[in-house]
Formats: sequence, C-alpha cells, structure tokens
Amino acid sequence: MKYLHTMVRVTDLEQSLHFYRDLLGLKETRRIENEKGRFTLIFLAPPGQEDAPVELTYNWDPETYTGGRNFGHLAYEVDDIYEFCDRVQKAGVTINRPPRDGHMAFIRSPDNISIEILQKGGSKPAAEPWASMPNTGVW
Repeated sequence: MKYLHTMVRVTDLEQSLHFYRDLLGLKETRRIENEKGRFTLIFLAPPGQEDAPVELTYNWDPETYTGGRNFGHLAYEVDDIYEFCDRVQKAGVTINRPPRDGHMAFIRSPDNISIEILQKGGSKPAAEPWASMPNTGVW
C-alpha cells in the first residue's frame, strides 16, 4: 500500500491558495481544471516532498461544507516552530493551540481544517510569548 494524498474541499480558491501556498510554503505540483465536472483540483506539497501532497478540491458551484473538524487534521513538520507560528500569526492566522511545549501547535485553514505544526527533532525549550499563551477557539 502506498499513501497518495489527502483531499480537502475549499470554498474560496484564492484564499486557500494564499494559506497553503503563501503562508505554509507548499508548492503547487499539479492542477486539473474539469469544465464538464465543474471543479478544479490543485495538488500542493512541501518542497522536495512531492509524493505527499494535499489536494484542494474547489467545486465551481457554491456549496456549504460543515464539520471541517470531522476531517481530523493535516500535519506538517517545521524547522523552527516558534519562527513559523510568529510568521503566520503576523500574517493574520490565529494560533489556536500555541506551541507552549516547544513541540506542537495547531492553526486552521480558511475552511476550518485543523493543521498540526510539529517541531522537527526534539522539542525546543519553552519560550514566551508561547509558553503562557492560552488556546484560542477550537483545534
């Protein structure tokens, strides 16, 4: 068995691309526009890890999706969890579960998909403002 990809439905393609591509740093690896089916599929992956993409599915006809939390979450490893959280927070992303332990944080996509951010290697020492920052919302 081989892992292929994870799919999430998105409601605003540009907002989602800004989040996954511009803020998380994923690179677009493939795009499929299907006029007959009225949808766009965009595959994004961390640089050098093109075999582990997330598929953004955008249906051209508006739909309301509920239960984004029921999906579970995506998880990405970063070199410096504090730097990553600081950068996305400054870009307007809420840190729902701060990296108080220097190891794990959670944020949410524009479509309320939970994204787990994990520190590469061992945990970093606890540091402010993260160590005393409370959770915000759900994750």
